[in-house]
Amino acid sequence: MAATNTHEAIETVFRIERARLIAGLARMVRDVGLAEELAQDGLVTALSDWPKMGVPRNPGAWLMAAAKRRALDGFRRTKMLARKHAELVRDLEGEQDTSVEDIESAMDDDVGDELLSLIFIACHPVLSTEARAALTLRLIGGLTTGEIARAFLSNEATIAQRIVRAKKTLGNARLTFEVPRGREREERIGSVLEVIYLIFNEGYAATVGQDLIRPALCGEAQRLGRILAGLAPEEPEVFGLLALMEIQASRLAARTGPDGSLVPLTEQNRARWDRVLIRSGLAALERAEALGGADGPYALQAALAACHARARKVEETDWHQIAGLYDRLQAVLPSPVVDLNRAVAHSMAFGPEVGLTLLEGIDRSPALRNYAPLPAAFGDFLFRAGRLSEAKIHFERAADLTSNEREKAFLLRRAAACADGR
Repeated sequence: MAATNTHEAIETVFRIERARLIAGLARMVRDVGLAEELAQDGLVTALSDWPKMGVPRNPGAWLMAAAKRRALDGFRRTKMLARKHAELVRDLEGEQDTSVEDIESAMDDDVGDELLSLIFIACHPVLSTEARAALTLRLIGGLTTGEIARAFLSNEATIAQRIVRAKKTLGNARLTFEVPRGREREERIGSVLEVIYLIFNEGYAATVGQDLIRPALCGEAQRLGRILAGLAPEEPEVFGLLALMEIQASRLAARTGPDGSLVPLTEQNRARWDRVLIRSGLAALERAEALGGADGPYALQAALAACHARARKVEETDWHQIAGLYDRLQAVLPSPVVDLNRAVAHSMAFGPEVGLTLLEGIDRSPALRNYAPLPAAFGDFLFRAGRLSEAKIHFERAADLTSNEREKAFLLRRAAACADGR
């Protein structure tokens, strides 16, 4: 095999195996930063050895063995962590006469738990939400610092510092690199899902910048969700979140016009919705409900998205069912944003005046003081009620609040439509 082809094969294998390697190494050395360095060392060794020896039959096992030997060298050199040193020596001495196939088999024994433990560590509540998202994309997603910076429209130095601080915080916290069990697992799974959905939402409805959507970020969140679903097949909310992301992602191609402008849900060309993703999302929703999670927050949001996905025409949308689902969601996930979305649903089911009544009091919530969708909702309800001059004021207010240029342009067009009386 030519050297160029070998290098391409190595890079491909490493992208596939990277998270798995870091997970196994992190459990062993109890340090995600060191684990990432050791995995990279394994790559460097492969780049040196494989062009001469060829790609091994079980490249993942080869990389793990190389990284573990590098870890042992480091422990020997620094004379640190005597207990771990002894454990590694025993493990590696036992591997000297073991085939790579046996190493691969041993790795597979607990790879699910190892990768799941890495996800729980990267999403640990001891870190800020922003740090959790960056570290998850780095360790699990395998994105470079530059790719993460571009995804969140930040600069590379800021993201690099955020990741370094996150690793240091985890090290200082002396966390156990194990999958949490029982109540602790239930509590921690929420943090993991929160991070994945945050990543998805930033791609689905970008909060800043010129673009309304960043599909690559949505795709990365979906990939993380699928990994998590494979590792935690009995967690209903994992499937609820996966269903929600798949169904929402099915609409990405229809959310913007040829010029990048926003196309509201009610005006989208539903023929452009991805039916494969919709079927995948509906299947995940069925799984969540079968596991007893029908009233979970993510499952309920997925059920809401499913109502739209099942309607081939906007006129077929069952707004009464959507309003009822929002009533249930408000009970399990009370928040001003849910209250706002519930008002929108009720306005569509029962008329704009009902929506305006539900908005009373919501506008006084501190959490929504500078939240552009609130005045946008007021504007829409007032517009549909024929109160155009009032609607115009609210659309302009919403445009002032948004940081997304495409959304701002859309809201200003709605304000202009009020002035034109149409």
